[in-house]
Amino acid sequence: MVRHHVGLFFKGVAMGAADVVPGVSGGTIAFITGIYEQLITALSALSPAALRVLYQRGPAAFWRHVHGTFLCVLVSGIIFGVATLARLVNHLLAFYPLPLWGFFFGLIIASVVFVWRQAPVRGAPSWFALVLGAGAMLALVFMPTVQLQASLPVVFVSGMVAICAMILPGVSGSFILLMLGVYPEILGAVARFDVLVLLVFVAGCATGLLSFSRLLQWLLGHYHRLTLAVLTGLLIGSLAAVWPWRVMMRQFSTTGDPERVLVATEVLSPWLYAERVGEPQLLLVVCAAAVGLGLVFMLETSAARFQRA
Repeated sequence: MVRHHVGLFFKGVAMGAADVVPGVSGGTIAFITGIYEQLITALSALSPAALRVLYQRGPAAFWRHVHGTFLCVLVSGIIFGVATLARLVNHLLAFYPLPLWGFFFGLIIASVVFVWRQAPVRGAPSWFALVLGAGAMLALVFMPTVQLQASLPVVFVSGMVAICAMILPGVSGSFILLMLGVYPEILGAVARFDVLVLLVFVAGCATGLLSFSRLLQWLLGHYHRLTLAVLTGLLIGSLAAVWPWRVMMRQFSTTGDPERVLVATEVLSPWLYAERVGEPQLLLVVCAAAVGLGLVFMLETSAARFQRA
């Protein structure tokens, strides 16, 4: 039991570290490590029905109903991962961005292979769901975003949307915040410890989490194969979000408002990147991607051995 909880804690650490990076999803890590459906079930149990269980059957039944031990251990790991690895990840993003993106690219490729093994896509409906998921993710990646000063209502809605994205494999909550133009404001609020902004953001996250997790659980329960096909498509589409050789293009809005800046993503080949930006670090990126691939298959092998033990 202790071994299981330690493993769960470190899965949370990995999820927290992933959620720091725009373009990488903690949901992806949950999917890779085999706790995704249990996580969705636990989150969906946090409902008014849980309060009835507490009132009618007592604290012990309530704790079991909401999967309290699972959530506490996992959330502790996520908080620890964000608190301890955020600085390292930000350092790597600032000084070694290409190898870091290469690592995550390999991680997601291996994740797609892993998910495909668990639930192979078969039949026209599943293929349609896969293409739909991939297309939706690609649209998110390449859609120009507008950077604006965030108001409290925008912060609340951003929290709702970002937390929904965060529990989907392949969809990064940080990336959604970037798209909505509030990522710098939220990071700044964390750095300044702006209590009002953080409370509004957390309230939005809680609202989105309680509503979306129940929808996702229902979809997994009633349309399991189609839902997994959509999630696999999201993973495939998210490869564009972590492609190492990409650039962000900025231009002022056509309205002439200097406060509105459009930001779009352009994907380049390593050779075009070398011409337009600088050294593509191809060997380092390939090696980092290989490490990401190897890590996922190592986790998969370890999980299989643990289940047999």
